[in-house]
Amino acid sequence: MEVILLERVGKLGQMGEVVRVKDGYARNFLLKRGKALRATADNRAKYDGMKAELEANNIKAKGEAQKVAEQIDGRNVVVIRQASETGQLFGSVSVRDIIASFEADGVTFARSQVLLDAPIKTIGQHAIAIAVHPEVEVNVSVTVARSEAEAERINRGEDISTRQEDQDAAAEALAAAGEFFDPEAQGNDEEDNG
Repeated sequence: MEVILLERVGKLGQMGEVVRVKDGYARNFLLKRGKALRATADNRAKYDGMKAELEANNIKAKGEAQKVAEQIDGRNVVVIRQASETGQLFGSVSVRDIIASFEADGVTFARSQVLLDAPIKTIGQHAIAIAVHPEVEVNVSVTVARSEAEAERINRGEDISTRQEDQDAAAEALAAAGEFFDPEAQGNDEEDNG
């Protein structure tokens, strides 16, 4: 089916372009949400009459989106979740959780604006894109941790894949092994055996 786009649609085209899409995509998404019109002669004439108004609304919406984008660009939010020692979450962090974290900071946007391919299932800092407008996209980061203290460590860039106690025990074991396998001491043992 051919449609006339009433706004920019990612990976499809710009406002005013006539594009060919699958019938289901056109009926269930583009036409239903007012993003396009069927490409008939009547609708082409209708679009030509609406073109100036649509462009003005788009410029206004883009300006408002730029203001929101400046507020949230590069922002980091923390999501606390339970996880195993290896960093695998017991569950996942979804778009809904990310939106709730931003709402706690006083920023709201729609679920469809968060561009998350798959739910987050590991502890760490994750970069996520948010499309506040079809033409304005910003990057934010979401820190997933077991506690606020761990989130601070992750944001400082520390490796939290192993526990601090394990790191201390490994350092002590290396020091003890260094004393035990002293090369001079081994040389004395060889002389005694000879």
